[in-house]
Amino acid sequence: MNLGLMDMIGLAASLVFALPLANYAVVRLFAGELALGAGLLVVAVAMVVLPQYFLDPGRILRGLVSGLLPRQFRPGDESVAAESDGESVEK
Repeated sequence: MNLGLMDMIGLAASLVFALPLANYAVVRLFAGELALGAGLLVVAVAMVVLPQYFLDPGRILRGLVSGLLPRQFRPGDESVAAESDGESVEK
């Protein structure tokens, strides 16, 4: 996973809020409150994982734009552009 500067800043911001929550979750686990500790630990992990892997704004925007473009103008779809020129592309 290659992280740019903005991705690193976003990860640091997520960790600023997730690490104290994870610390409190571990304290609650050791205190015997398993449901609360496990639930808070899941929330802390989700605070870091969701923005990094599933909610990538760049990927969402690229998918939206490529869905709105006609097929021959979509990036990464060489087979349609080559077929319109009369050529066939083997992958």
